[in-house]
Amino acid sequence: MTNEMLRAPAEVKYAEELDWLESVDDGPKPFSWRLSPRMVRLFVLGSERSDGLEREIPQKWFGERGFVERSIVTLASDRGLLLIGDPGTGKSWLAELLSAAICRNSTLGVQGTAGTTEDHIKYSWNVSMVIAKGQSRESMIPSPIMTAMERGVIGRFEELTRSTSDVQDALISILSEKYMSIPELDTDNIVFARPGFSIIATANSRDRGVNDLSSALKRRFNFVRIPVVTSKASEAEIVRFRTEELLRRHRIELDLPPTLLDILLRSFADLRAAAASAGSEDEKLESALSTAEQIGVLEDAILHSNFFGDRVLRAQTLAGALVGSLARRAPEDLAILNKYWHGVVEPRSQREGGEWTNFLEGGRQAISTLS
Repeated sequence: MTNEMLRAPAEVKYAEELDWLESVDDGPKPFSWRLSPRMVRLFVLGSERSDGLEREIPQKWFGERGFVERSIVTLASDRGLLLIGDPGTGKSWLAELLSAAICRNSTLGVQGTAGTTEDHIKYSWNVSMVIAKGQSRESMIPSPIMTAMERGVIGRFEELTRSTSDVQDALISILSEKYMSIPELDTDNIVFARPGFSIIATANSRDRGVNDLSSALKRRFNFVRIPVVTSKASEAEIVRFRTEELLRRHRIELDLPPTLLDILLRSFADLRAAAASAGSEDEKLESALSTAEQIGVLEDAILHSNFFGDRVLRAQTLAGALVGSLARRAPEDLAILNKYWHGVVEPRSQREGGEWTNFLEGGRQAISTLS
């Protein structure tokens, strides 16, 4: 089944693993949860020898255990969960994994934008059915949030602060009262949330000031702040994990040389340090330089090597992918990357040689092409 999907949701991708965890789970389960909180944590963070399981459960989200445990405890209460952090910190992936483990459905989601309306989180109408038969529950189109309420499962709201205050205010009654009124109907006009219903929302910390949450809505959420990954070892593990997934999905047999992964990690670390010390926004790359963007750079390089190269990942290709992905403003970003290549990559290639020399040449060529 997963071969027929461009991207299978976590509950489909890890269905066999979730079935096995459910079969051996004898822990207490809140509401209608499919797994106990302990098993949810194991599914997300992976198992250890001390857990005493007969099989190893691989780690899927890389971050502090405390963040995951606080998230799980929140969902076992009657409060919503708000995951907040910089772009690329894995907020959406964590939300998906939690939903998959708790209720085996991570697809009941709403994407917050400036165009999101109350209908997107409440309900709308099938116009042709309304004309033919009038307004009824049959002619109503429930939102993913309403569906989650009726089923007693997790609903997701991505980029909450991107939606307008009217939409955010509509969430307040849902999170506090746990029901939704349908004033257009005379009977059967209230949808009550079943036990197990909750909302996982995400918010980008860089969107502060776009549509700030009201104090009333903040009180309905427990905040879990997901920090940027600063550990080189942890970031390498995340990049390696997601890259291996990419290779399996595309059925590509291509090795990821540790030397090139180290070059990628060090380059991003250098660029982040330069951005932190920059005196103005014009001296910073427009890119957030997140772990997710590292994965995107590596994905571009791998696919280019597979389809247009000799199916070997090379430093020149990696450099071209990095420049192509991060140079979003012309000429500002190109000037920043050119400064980095001359001031950091060139001296490093002279000291260390090897793949850094090839990385230097690949970056120079890419910058020259885009200039």
